[in-house]
Amino acid sequence: MRLGLTGSIGMGKSTVAAMFREAGVPVFDADAEVHRLQGPGGALLPEIEAAFPGTTGPAGLNRAALRQAVFGDDGALARLEGIVHPAVAAAREAFLAAHADAPLVVLDVPLLFEKAGWRGVDRIAVVSAPPEVQRARVLARPGMTEAAFAAILSRQMPDAEKRARADHVIPTGDSLDETRAAVRDLIACLASSQGR
Repeated sequence: MRLGLTGSIGMGKSTVAAMFREAGVPVFDADAEVHRLQGPGGALLPEIEAAFPGTTGPAGLNRAALRQAVFGDDGALARLEGIVHPAVAAAREAFLAAHADAPLVVLDVPLLFEKAGWRGVDRIAVVSAPPEVQRARVLARPGMTEAAFAAILSRQMPDAEKRARADHVIPTGDSLDETRAAVRDLIACLASSQGR
């Protein structure tokens, strides 16, 4: 079974993905794959540099420079996505092939609904926390501003809509132990549904 894991910025998706890994479930992390492809010697660096000169170097992608190059420019963002998304899709397919015998795999995809990734999964779990918790988490990140937070949110489906479209909601506004218990319960639920 393929479980799509998603959630808006600051909801705790990476923490929940780590909990699935701790439980022995293979997890494909789309963000981590993007970082690998854009890191030092990354396969996408030449193409990104050609499209956005001055945004890469020996240390890999200069995220601040790239952010400046695409911020507020839908055409530039579309060009960047046209470079990144096919490479991530290829890596995801390789991951799925490598784990074809696993009873459950998690595809950790931030924009699962926004970019139609939901079509490639069997079930969807949305990670969610109260708005004030989300806001505090995001604004505590280095270099994050109110304007940047607002811009990111404007590109993401509202949390309430994600929760409404999800098969499962994993709450992350309370303790880590409660979140971990919710993850364990979901794994058990999915295992029993497959056994029917």
